[in-house]
Amino acid sequence: MRPTHSRRATATGALIAAAALLAVGMQGGAASAAPESATAAPAAAVKGADPGALPAKLSPAQRAELLREANSTKAATAKELGLGATEKLVVRDVVKDVDGTTHTRYERTLDGLPVLGGDLVVAESKSGATQGVTKASKATGAQLKAVGTTADVAPATAEKQALTAAKADGSKSTEASKAPRKVVWAASGTPQLAYETVVGGLQHDGTPNELHVITDASSGAKLFEWQAIETGTGNTQYSGTVTLGTSGSGSSFNLTDSARGNHKTYNLNRGTSGTGTLFSGTDDVWGNGSASNTETAAADAHYGAAETWDFYKNVMGRTGIKGDGVGAYSRVHYGNSYVNAFWSDSCFCMTYGDGSGNLAPLTSLDVAAHEMTHGVTSNTAGLNYSGESGGLNEATSDIFAAGVEFYSNTATDPGDYLVGEKIDINGDGTPLRYMDKPSKDGASKDSWYSGLGSVDVHYSSGPANHFFYLLSEGSGAKTVNGVSYNSPTSDGLPVTGIGRDKALQIWFKALTTKFTSTTNYAAARTGTLAVAGELYGTSSAEYAGVANAWAAIAVGSRPGGGTDPGGKVFQNTTVKAIADRSTTNFPVVVSGVTGNAASTLSVAVNITHTYRGDLVLDLVAPDGTAYRLKNSSSSDSADNVVETYTVNASSEVANGTWNLRVQDAYSGDTGTFNSVKLTF
Repeated sequence: MRPTHSRRATATGALIAAAALLAVGMQGGAASAAPESATAAPAAAVKGADPGALPAKLSPAQRAELLREANSTKAATAKELGLGATEKLVVRDVVKDVDGTTHTRYERTLDGLPVLGGDLVVAESKSGATQGVTKASKATGAQLKAVGTTADVAPATAEKQALTAAKADGSKSTEASKAPRKVVWAASGTPQLAYETVVGGLQHDGTPNELHVITDASSGAKLFEWQAIETGTGNTQYSGTVTLGTSGSGSSFNLTDSARGNHKTYNLNRGTSGTGTLFSGTDDVWGNGSASNTETAAADAHYGAAETWDFYKNVMGRTGIKGDGVGAYSRVHYGNSYVNAFWSDSCFCMTYGDGSGNLAPLTSLDVAAHEMTHGVTSNTAGLNYSGESGGLNEATSDIFAAGVEFYSNTATDPGDYLVGEKIDINGDGTPLRYMDKPSKDGASKDSWYSGLGSVDVHYSSGPANHFFYLLSEGSGAKTVNGVSYNSPTSDGLPVTGIGRDKALQIWFKALTTKFTSTTNYAAARTGTLAVAGELYGTSSAEYAGVANAWAAIAVGSRPGGGTDPGGKVFQNTTVKAIADRSTTNFPVVVSGVTGNAASTLSVAVNITHTYRGDLVLDLVAPDGTAYRLKNSSSSDSADNVVETYTVNASSEVANGTWNLRVQDAYSGDTGTFNSVKLTF
């Protein structure tokens, strides 16, 4: 029974703090709700979308009221969600749709300890009914309750291990920058007591180090690690002569953009720490277009921050990185010939090096948008900066960097699906990354595969970048804004794009309402399909386009029938919850196939589930004959079923209704059917 008051919920473990543009060696009393009259962001009214499902444009004050309400009701929310007596919710963020649906993001604590990977998102209708809960952790309440708070390993052991890991990345630190703290690690497997240790210093290439190491508090074994540094008139180097938001008058001006949360731009003057000196001058003209003038890089960075702020506010309805109207700040001239740029949560700022020979500052428009978007991701989904979620984190920054370029429509840097094309990192005029065919950079991956999570996040981002390009523009050869593209697909089948504006809106809503800290590629597919269904309906061309674009990078199946290199395909891609302790049939209608099914009938299954050992799968032929695909197993504790099975169905007539029968055998775990594909 839910409380009568309104409340909303979403959460994500704060497992990232910053990101660099380039790989650097890591792979590895109750307030009232905001007015229901809130409208969609002006540019967000994508043609054909359900206007009620679009994000509402919230002012910082409206968002603050929603946060206050969520805080006032979080105890009741925890009770409704079935959290234990020692678990508490911490409100992280809240977003709202035009129809009044709210999505509140929470982190969790257990006996006062942060639960890393315990974040969750609760969607609630305008009337106060809970519509869905998305959890980052697969852990059950019983498993969390079983976690003790007494460590067998001393904090010094955890610190030593963290220092060793940081040393491998180039850090010379002899002590942790943050002493080991007790946490509950729930981002992978069974929850357990652990230490989180943070080590600072510098990495091999001079990038600041903020390495987080998770150590088992019982055995002292390393469980996980991630790098938290993610990587007036302005005469800019990359965007030409532009208008900048500045402050001052008369003969005293400075780079403070009072119209955009007081964003400031500072000069580090080759330093690697501190804030630096705020750029100021006697006139309101900044830079001369040459890297030799210290103000030029500042003008580029300041302009990039302003355009990114405007994109998120005007297109997505988000005012500032946190949605609170507060600006971050930029630091330029970091280090000497430093060839990188990064976002850091710890300073809430973007930082830019001057490139090789201090001649090519990494301050182009798309780089600025990329880094600022890391801040948005950190304050929404909080995608862990490691494994598949790390690749999605990086891709999110590339995706919205492209969005900012097209939105800005700057004459000297028009929108494209290239990353870092202006900064000439490679020294031969080629971009840093390509979205239409990521592998063109020599390291990024075009499609998903089972080992993708072990690849550096800057390269495992490739499939998601590829997905976004295909969803926006479609496959094959084409020219956009004078740039030629030719995007392939993993299954050899074409993809028809739905348009960039729709693709951006779908990704943003999924990021802010469906993704959590542990979202992987399969879950990203589920989340974006859910959003496409909310915006356009599950029978729409947009919904099919999302499914097709994912299938084209080897994530999930294509909807409907069609011929692929393996034969004629029939599918069911209607996403549906799998109820606990129940049996559900998912039909696939086959027609137009002559004779019997093959002796090697291919059955591709995609199910998101918190405990795959819970499931029994059968393929049921039109005459009722069942072919066992998978048994339940208490020892199979992995997540999800993403498998292709082969069935000898040569005695069965092909045409008719086949069913994937899914039996949930044990209590306590749930999942979602994503798709089943039969290839004849």
